[in-house]
Amino acid sequence: MTSSSAQKPFSVRMSPRTLRRLEDRARRIGEPKARTAERLIDEGLRMEDHPGIAFRDGPTGRRAALAGGPDVWEVIETLQGTRLSGEKAVAATARWGNLSSAQVRAAVTYYAEFRDEVDERIRRNRQEAARQRRLWERMQEALG
Repeated sequence: MTSSSAQKPFSVRMSPRTLRRLEDRARRIGEPKARTAERLIDEGLRMEDHPGIAFRDGPTGRRAALAGGPDVWEVIETLQGTRLSGEKAVAATARWGNLSSAQVRAAVTYYAEFRDEVDERIRRNRQEAARQRRLWERMQEALG
């Protein structure tokens, strides 16, 4: 999404029912109504542009995922980790996640458009994994 300094006002009319649902959702998640609306519109446009992609909440925030499958960052990290290219990488990744080749390609297509977002998610996951590993090692040392 764009930064707040680049935001422009936009007025929209919606049914009372939709507005009530938007207000309820914003209240539940503790974010301003306008921010919730922007996020939902952005995600809806992304899902329209990238069939098979959905968005889910988690401890590290919302993220793109294959509908009914793993997160996009997991698919891409696995694909890159195969050290293969082209259809061989797609096939190996599909086997890893019990996915179809079409699902892997949907993740790759999403990644092609939102590379920075997915790369940041991969980077943060690797950082957290390293932190957890160091903690585990210190725990093992403490246990003797």
